Amino acid sequence: MMKQQTIYHIVISLAAAILVSCGSTQNKGESLSAETIPVKIAAVTSNEAAAVIFATGLITTENEARYAFKIGGIIDRITVNEGEFFKRGQLLASLKTTEIDAQLSQAALTYEKAKRDYTRTNNLYLDSVATLEQLQNVKTGVDIAGKTIAAVAFNKKFAYIYAEADGFVTKKLANQGEVVGPGTPVFAINETSGGNDWTLTLGVTDKEWAAISIGQNSTVTIDAFPGKNFNATVFRKSQAADASSGSFQVELKLELADSRPAVGMFAKASIHAAAQKTFATIPYDAIIEADGNNAFVFVPVAGNKVKRVPIMIESFNNEQVQVKSGLENINEVVVSNSAFLNEKSIINVSK
Repeated sequence: MMKQQTIYHIVISLAAAILVSCGSTQNKGESLSAETIPVKIAAVTSNEAAAVIFATGLITTENEARYAFKIGGIIDRITVNEGEFFKRGQLLASLKTTEIDAQLSQAALTYEKAKRDYTRTNNLYLDSVATLEQLQNVKTGVDIAGKTIAAVAFNKKFAYIYAEADGFVTKKLANQGEVVGPGTPVFAINETSGGNDWTLTLGVTDKEWAAISIGQNSTVTIDAFPGKNFNATVFRKSQAADASSGSFQVELKLELADSRPAVGMFAKASIHAAAQKTFATIPYDAIIEADGNNAFVFVPVAGNKVKRVPIMIESFNNEQVQVKSGLENINEVVVSNSAFLNEKSIINVSK
């Protein structure tokens, strides 16, 4: 009996200890939840600045072309390969001219015969043997034969492909020995007579398109040339949306100096629009969880509480951030101890 009472007292003691422990834990949790975090706040100011439009696109050259023969035939020679540069007037490809030479000889023989017929008919006309109509018909035959020679000679000139400007071969579409038809592309080329012939084609929204004007300056970065910033100028805007993407195209002319990119390289541009726009401005220390142009700030509410607010960044430096959207009707933001805050935190604003 004594042993049972002893066990009973031990169980009661353990239960009391557990209750005391739970009570102290609860009190501790309540104490933690009630703990205030000292913070500093800063006023949201406004600032007028030129809007900066960010866009990405692919590099190309101002002029692109597909070189082809005017007549069909067998390719005799191709003198350049893909990626090779060429000079204006350089021979790039030629056809076998056996057939066109035969046509030219045939046209020349026809012309000589027509001239002989005309001489003979003219003598007969002078002797009143041939009529005026017969003489005129023969003269027409001479003219037609002469024009045939001119046409065949013109076609022979285009059995050769010469470069119309300095450039390089982007794609070789046919090879030596192949039979090609009239107008079938043999080369895809990009003209580049200088560093300023390179362009960047961007896709922008309709609002951004309206804010961009010809001649506006831009800064371009190219992934292939890390650490370099290139100047560029807006020189062309599309007047219709791109059918595949729905965006509007804007073209920048690049100033690359000695750098030579490849067609199709990816680049980023920041266009400095002429129109001034008012932006909310906050200290850099207020920003948390920034990801690209998206970030968050904490805003004091209801005296000693905070609210987490998403914002979109327009631009920033080491001291200030210009906010594009998210701070409408907000006057203050938290600028210290933001990493320790959540929306259940209690704050104490310190001076």
